[in-house]
Amino acid sequence: MQTLKLVAVSAGLSAPSSTRLLADRLLQAARYRLAEQEYAVDVQVVELRDLALDIAKNFVTGFPSEKLQDAIDTVTGADGVIAVTPVFTASYSGLFKSFFDLIDPAALTGTPVLVGATGGTARHSLVLDHALRPLFAYLRAHVVPTAVYAASEDWGSGGDEYTDGLPSRITRAGHELADAVAARPSRRADEDEIVPFEKQLADLRLD
Repeated sequence: MQTLKLVAVSAGLSAPSSTRLLADRLLQAARYRLAEQEYAVDVQVVELRDLALDIAKNFVTGFPSEKLQDAIDTVTGADGVIAVTPVFTASYSGLFKSFFDLIDPAALTGTPVLVGATGGTARHSLVLDHALRPLFAYLRAHVVPTAVYAASEDWGSGGDEYTDGLPSRITRAGHELADAVAARPSRRADEDEIVPFEKQLADLRLD
């Protein structure tokens, strides 16, 4: 059974936080979808609040701490990424942006990414399309169609005739991410394709 790795990045500052809660719900939805397709799933969460000082020091020194480097490697090594930020001044948080500033622009190329955000009012929901999608487009990631914004009033809401409730949007987005991850050729498969050619080159060497 193939094992896929899902990583959620949460930029929530409080504990507990609605940002982490949304990240967990999205992660759960994607995980269940992949399990239905008979994939084993390894899930991890990167809490940026625990890395705030390490991120700041990296900008000053130019060198990541071991803990920060582990977090970066975890994200860039994922088969699928969920990235959730609180809304600050009508955009993503500075901590969220700073972390992704430290990731090589090519490291997430083609990686399926699900973006989400939390805020006190629904009026900030355009942050998903005006800030988060362009950020991950620059990083060459594959952003799934459904992004999820959760305002304070969305928690526990079933929606109305015009708008799906938060649980429905979470499920749809999680399924889209899972399907994109499952459809993407595995990195291991790509590596396996190279091995026969390398072996042929080795066989051609003369002693």
